[in-house]
Amino acid sequence: MNRSDVSRRSARAVIALLLILLALAAVASLGTGRYDIPFSRVIAILIAPLSPPDVAITPTETNVVFTVRMPRILLAMLAGAGLALSGAALQGVFRNPLVGPQVVGVSSGAAFGGTLAILLSLPRYGLLGSAFAFGLSALVLVYALNGIVARRNILALVLAGVVITGFFGALVSLLQYLADTEDKLPAMVFWLLGSFATGNWDKLLLVAGPVLLGSALLVGLRWRINLLSMGDEDARTLGVNVEPLRWLVLVLVSSIVAAQVAVSGIIGWVGLVVPHMARMLVGPDHRVMMPASLIIGALYLLLIDTVARTATSTEIPLGILTALIGTPVFAFVLRQTQRGANGL
Repeated sequence: MNRSDVSRRSARAVIALLLILLALAAVASLGTGRYDIPFSRVIAILIAPLSPPDVAITPTETNVVFTVRMPRILLAMLAGAGLALSGAALQGVFRNPLVGPQVVGVSSGAAFGGTLAILLSLPRYGLLGSAFAFGLSALVLVYALNGIVARRNILALVLAGVVITGFFGALVSLLQYLADTEDKLPAMVFWLLGSFATGNWDKLLLVAGPVLLGSALLVGLRWRINLLSMGDEDARTLGVNVEPLRWLVLVLVSSIVAAQVAVSGIIGWVGLVVPHMARMLVGPDHRVMMPASLIIGALYLLLIDTVARTATSTEIPLGILTALIGTPVFAFVLRQTQRGANGL
């Protein structure tokens, strides 16, 4: 048995372990909150339709598990999986470990689109469409600016992202200045901080389509992204249509991020932090790294959301917690990247 076979089996074992951890964490989260439910009782409630428990399930327990917590937990898992997978795909496409939805401007563009939809009182699907349009526009602008400035510079894309993020951030501030302080402004501020507090089955259905479809297509393209991460010339030699593939990935990433932003606001740094965790566990091969990123992302955001709603008497916005974790990791990755560049 050669080394690649061993590493592949090891990666599959890690992914299987991550799936088990995700399932256990989801069940534990269903029972965690102001109304605590023991782990074994949660399992009994979940399997009650197949095997009724000895102690009858109360209406309160049913409401807490199925109405209050389950849609929120599934929403957090979907959002985390989508954001992490998007970050992994972007890093592969641009061959840059510093890339993520937050860094390359797609989150700020989607934030502007969502804020504009709130200002104009658009319905949920209008908010989703607006977030998608401006998220994709921001990504296109970053990609174009990076090509103009210095495509081969590893920091050029990050700098282009900073420029576009600042631009759309200024537009968001302008909309907040123009908003009604009694109604629109509080809604914008709460939404921009990021939260699953208003998560329900309707919002889950809204985000499930774009995230599940986009994630399935990205996972299906992972071997092509693997080739693209080797460089455009090598990818073309191996039969990959580079530009159409890159644009397809950009559209899929924008749709996933826009769907997440539409239902829960800005949740940054997940797409940057999680792919690095996945690489440390299973290696850089996108064929296993992207599925690992998807699972770790779901687990990561599930744990953060559980902390956000249980750590204090009032819920902590998710954007604050993910930024507190993400910014030091970004600084570490940036330092390691600079060391690698200086060593060449």
